[in-house]
Amino acid sequence: MTIRVLIADDQAMIRTGFEMILGAEDDMEVVGTASDGVEALEMVALHRPDVVLMDIRMPRLDGLDALQRINATGAVDPPKVVVVTTFEDDEYVHRALNGGASGFLLKTASSALLLEGVRAAARVKRWSAPRSR
Repeated sequence: MTIRVLIADDQAMIRTGFEMILGAEDDMEVVGTASDGVEALEMVALHRPDVVLMDIRMPRLDGLDALQRINATGAVDPPKVVVVTTFEDDEYVHRALNGGASGFLLKTASSALLLEGVRAAARVKRWSAPRSR
């Protein structure tokens, strides 16, 4: 099974880096990228990814609000969302997981942890990378 992934981050270099890491895997396909939460919602509807890598702080609509909208759409099988952020904040973790995120990952994590998080989310498992503290 190929895991279809959407990358939502306002930083172009992060999107490109994630796309290169995921695109090198035989079992993953990046189906689109978005630079903000509004575009992420549009891309979810258009491409129906299995997993969305979602940044928290983005213009127009932040990742946590986009996450809630993805899970509130009434879709039969909404994509799993792994929140990826630079902010190691317990409130963000709490809001993300309570909002329906399948995982939470810091951008300082290794590419191996990124891949593990995507695969775990695709298998419908809740996942969180070890904290750096």
